[in-house]
Amino acid sequence: MKWSIKIGRYLGIDVYMHFTFLLLVSWVGYANWRQEQNIAAAAAGVLFILAIFLCVILHEFGHALTARKYGIKTRDIILLPIGGLARLERIPTHPLQELWVALAGPAVNVVIAAGLFAWLQITATFEPMQTLTLTAGPFFERLMAVNLFLVLFNMIPAFPMDGGRVLRALLATRQDYGRATQIAAGIGQGIAVIFGFIGLLYNPFLLFIALFVWIGAAQEASTAQLKSAIGGIPVQQAMIDDFKVLDVNDSLDKAVELTLSSSQKDFPVVDSGRLVGILTQSDLLKALAEREKHATVATVIQTDFTEVDRGDMLESAFAKLSDCNCHTLPVMQADRIVGLVTMDNLGEYMRIQAAMKS
Repeated sequence: MKWSIKIGRYLGIDVYMHFTFLLLVSWVGYANWRQEQNIAAAAAGVLFILAIFLCVILHEFGHALTARKYGIKTRDIILLPIGGLARLERIPTHPLQELWVALAGPAVNVVIAAGLFAWLQITATFEPMQTLTLTAGPFFERLMAVNLFLVLFNMIPAFPMDGGRVLRALLATRQDYGRATQIAAGIGQGIAVIFGFIGLLYNPFLLFIALFVWIGAAQEASTAQLKSAIGGIPVQQAMIDDFKVLDVNDSLDKAVELTLSSSQKDFPVVDSGRLVGILTQSDLLKALAEREKHATVATVIQTDFTEVDRGDMLESAFAKLSDCNCHTLPVMQADRIVGLVTMDNLGEYMRIQAAMKS
């Protein structure tokens, strides 16, 4: 994710922090300093927010390590001001696997809360919960209360919270995955409407949560619909097999000619018939602004590219396109490029399939 800083690699998983998280930490420190007018209060506020987000990271590792048990890798974990995000390579296809992966995160918070409760009992520092606030009360008791809140919040049966995935997994044990996602997304959006209504009357912050839930539910439903539409279809059935290629020694001027004479945006670049890179439209435009048109494409191509095999499924191609943040995937067969797959042509293929079924 853009604007993220790597803060370490733990258990084989990279952990990143979005720069806006630093703004949150700064704001918390300033708010505490303004309230108490001393550095100690500001430091205590910052320490508490860091402790909360340590619990959030552990929550995400709960998802990641449980997914690893089922052979699913985690690309990374990103720390955001609104929480954490463990980006799994794929969603478990078996409902019970998704159920355990979804429950693992809140389970970590339950364990943390239980451990903190035991410590408070041992040290006899437990105070009535009603006396707690975010800034007042024993540090560990407040942290325990936050972990309990995280469990309750994440178990709301609405995407993108864990509760939405738990609901989908339970529904998927009795019906089609796509249908289960649509039902879970509909329930989530219904909850978003309720949050929005309550937010208008009592707490504007709930409007933000309502928007977050609504968008998350819509995205999950859209993704599931796409997977259902392209599931079981090989790449060769939807790929573009009429495409232009550039030689590694061609000039940027040649790339401009091909761009203007076709609708193709990105061009495979070959050297003696072997694919060595991709010239994207954005890189071409940037190069034209900085270099002479007679410069060769070899100076601006992307040599670190993602490819897909002709026999792979479209669902795999879609996942790779989403992950690499690229527009075009070269389709290979026996180390030879035989086609292209783009987000645009996947969309066109889906529209054609939908029209044929109607």
